Amino acid sequence: MREKIIAASIELFEQNGFSETSIQDIVDALGVTKGTFYYYFKSKEELLMDIHLRYIEGLLSEQARIMNDEQRTMREKLYAIVYMLIHNVERQGRQARIFFREMKHLSEEHLQKVKEKRDLFRYHLQALIEEGMKTGELRRDLSPSIATLTVLGAANWSYHWFRPDGELTDAEVAKQMVTILIEGMSAPYTR
Repeated sequence: MREKIIAASIELFEQNGFSETSIQDIVDALGVTKGTFYYYFKSKEELLMDIHLRYIEGLLSEQARIMNDEQRTMREKLYAIVYMLIHNVERQGRQARIFFREMKHLSEEHLQKVKEKRDLFRYHLQALIEEGMKTGELRRDLSPSIATLTVLGAANWSYHWFRPDGELTDAEVAKQMVTILIEGMSAPYTR
C-alpha cells in the first residue's frame, strides 16, 4: 500500500501541485481511509520527502555505478551521466518534475537532507570533470565548479523541454549535449 500511496501522490502532485493536493485527494484516489495514509506517513510533507529521497538516491546509485566503471573513459562517463539525467525524464518524468518543482515545500530540516544528497551528486560529477582536466582531456583554464554546474543546469532543465516522443531520442539528445559541453571544455589540440 505504501507504494500505491506514493504512486498516486506523484500523479496528483504532478497534475495539481503539492499545495493543491490534499491527503483526502490522495486517499480518495486510492479508495482508502486517512488512517491508511497515516499508517505509512506522518504527514503530506513526509510523503514528499520520501519521493525526493527516492529520486536523488536512485540517481546517486546509478552515478556511482557509472563512475566506478573502469572500462569507460571520462567522456563516456560524462555522457552516461547526462544520458541518465535526461532518460529519467522519460522513465520518471513525473517524479523528476516533482523533485525540481516541489522542493520548495520541504521544511528546512527535510530540505537539508535532500540538498546534502544533491550536493554529493554534484561533487562526484565535479571530481570527474577535474579528472578530465588533470589528464588533459578537458581545458584547465575553466573553473571545475562552473563547468559542473553548466552540465547539471543543461541536463536538469531538460525536464521542462525534453519530449520522449519528440524529434530526438533521449540518447541522441544526451550525445548532442555532451558533444556541445565537451567540445567547449576540450583542451585545444597542439601541433
